[in-house]
Amino acid sequence: MGDWDVVIRLDAATVLLQWATGGLLFLWVTSRRRLLGIGYGWLLRAVYGVIAAGAVVAARLTGPVPVRDGSAALVAVAATVALVVSVVRRTAGVSGQRALQERRSARVAAMLGRDSAPTGDDSATHDPLDRHQLPVVREFPPALDLVAPAIGLVGLVAAAVDAGGPTALALVRILAGTAFLGAVSDAMLLGHWYLVQPGLGRAPLLELNRWLALTWPIEVGALLWPTGMFSVLSGSIDDGWNGTLGWFWVACAVTTLVLTVVTRKALEEKSYSAVMAATGLLYLAILMAFGTDLVARAVLAG
Repeated sequence: MGDWDVVIRLDAATVLLQWATGGLLFLWVTSRRRLLGIGYGWLLRAVYGVIAAGAVVAARLTGPVPVRDGSAALVAVAATVALVVSVVRRTAGVSGQRALQERRSARVAAMLGRDSAPTGDDSATHDPLDRHQLPVVREFPPALDLVAPAIGLVGLVAAAVDAGGPTALALVRILAGTAFLGAVSDAMLLGHWYLVQPGLGRAPLLELNRWLALTWPIEVGALLWPTGMFSVLSGSIDDGWNGTLGWFWVACAVTTLVLTVVTRKALEEKSYSAVMAATGLLYLAILMAFGTDLVARAVLAG
């Protein structure tokens, strides 16, 4: 391939920044409804903050791209700041989660034929005048989680420009991969969160699974677009393995979509074990999704 054809790179720093940016973006998608416990945000901000910091370290090994690398450092900082703010405001809780608990307590009380005060209502044990003297702690603003992805986007645009070839195609591939990897990673982590918050409804997990299904055709289409995986499958580009890597990529892409559909079907079952089954399927989906993205990068960068 000539330099013009190389429109994607297997660059660890870019991949890590994509992963962190996409994961933090879909953290906001999930947490904006204020249904998940506050610890879920702590988990994801810590995980993706470390991954963003890893992008900075990886850049020293794979070659610097100043804007991308600076953005990765700022993503790590922004995720850390959001984490600290969330910890400081932890006593405010999460309004949606609290309201859901109160509604459920009220339903149980109604079934048992007795009154029930809303969860967290301490008016029966504290004097109102004393309560008014307590400092009011505002709830964590979910919009703060958008700062890190916005910064990461700047770095990813810089990475696309640095990739060479048609910038528009490189940009679409990088941004599609960001959303694709972020959605599948958050879906897998959220599935595990149900062990911590078993009363959580399935809507957040279904939403992430739906986003994974929506980003799949964009990711696959961008990787097929010339010069892309069609060239590998036709033999125009030698993958170094007599076409094996090309068909392995096809298997990863198709399996990811199948797992997304099967996960949706699993979540339609009423038993709690269905959520754990869906989480297991998402374990496989994250492996196949990364195979879809990284195998194409390795072959097309060759």
